[in-house]
Amino acid sequence: MRRFMIATTLVCAFAGSNFAQSTAAPQAQEAAKPTAAATLKNDYSKDENWLCRPGRQDACAVDLTTTVISASGEFTRENWSADPNAPIDCFYVYPTISNDPGGNSDMIPGPEEKGVVRVQFARFASKCRPYAPVYRQVTLAGLRSALRGEPIPIDRELPYDDVLDAWKYYLEHDNKGRGVVLIGHSQGASVLAELVKNEIDGKPFEARLVSAMLIGTNLAVPKGKDVGGEFSHTPLCRAATQTGCVITYVTFRATAPPPPNTHFGKVPGENMVAACTNPAALVGGSGQMHAYLATRGGFLTGAEAPPAPWVTPAKPIDTPFVSLPGMLTAECVSNDSGSYLAVSVHGDPSGQRVNDIPGDIVVGGEIIRAWGLHLVDVQVAIGNLIDIVGQESKAFTATPAKK
Repeated sequence: MRRFMIATTLVCAFAGSNFAQSTAAPQAQEAAKPTAAATLKNDYSKDENWLCRPGRQDACAVDLTTTVISASGEFTRENWSADPNAPIDCFYVYPTISNDPGGNSDMIPGPEEKGVVRVQFARFASKCRPYAPVYRQVTLAGLRSALRGEPIPIDRELPYDDVLDAWKYYLEHDNKGRGVVLIGHSQGASVLAELVKNEIDGKPFEARLVSAMLIGTNLAVPKGKDVGGEFSHTPLCRAATQTGCVITYVTFRATAPPPPNTHFGKVPGENMVAACTNPAALVGGSGQMHAYLATRGGFLTGAEAPPAPWVTPAKPIDTPFVSLPGMLTAECVSNDSGSYLAVSVHGDPSGQRVNDIPGDIVVGGEIIRAWGLHLVDVQVAIGNLIDIVGQESKAFTATPAKK
């Protein structure tokens, strides 16, 4: 089983004064052994051990109303609702977000876990029944301590073990032969990649895998190939109607490609590259990105400092999300810098709408280019990803999987 690389699992350890040290080599020191209490199994029959389950008032039952801002600065309101009769399921594992003080989080979700569900996952409930377990992830505190060279106890296997237990509970009690989309970002994507490798790839459940959306992590494939490397049988998705496949990418601005010290877009191994599938154009080439961004900032939770006004002159926006049609395009690029999703911003400095998007990691006024747009990997393409889930669902249910 893999041990999660800090470069893969770290989403926002930049918060606080210690981030500058994270720009050094990310394969930091291993922490001391965890306490025995950390190895106790979770009971996923308990409702409190799930952030989201279908039909509940929980972290997925939130307001996702959006203000659509045209290039000319005009506002249109877009409503949203879940589909209680969605024909497939989505199983989500959230990224590194816990503010708990230990090396591994507890099982009591805070506003940060609930907030990231809102911006990264709840919207998928329009196409699938949502499942999101709480798990004892490696925390921000644990990662910062390792980067300082003063590691606190961290159990790096515990996140996978928890998610595996939740997955097995879901299969036994909830799945009932339905197709499933796996969705994860950063640490969550790494955990799910391990789950695919151990439990799905080349195994009977592969027939029920609608897709695996493993965002913000480095998945190895042979150069020029769609299968091999990370998974032996599960290929990359090259059409929205293809099922049993993987969507994965890491985002960088087209104007700021990965630097030599990048944490994303490169993998070890001769003739191996980091896989990139463009959710805006799975067949290849460039496509329009359909982003949903938190209105008041907070790239992951909606709680951080607000961005610049979305229009000039500023006007109040009473929805939690904004969408900026025509603002973004993206294309998978593979060069000496790495393999990544290059995001181009098409702003009009003379127009009323904001001409750029937030998402860079900035420390002391300096953009940390090694992280690209990791904070908004999911949000810049979530509309595209949801559309893909809808098309995959129709394709999957038209040809029922073997149980």
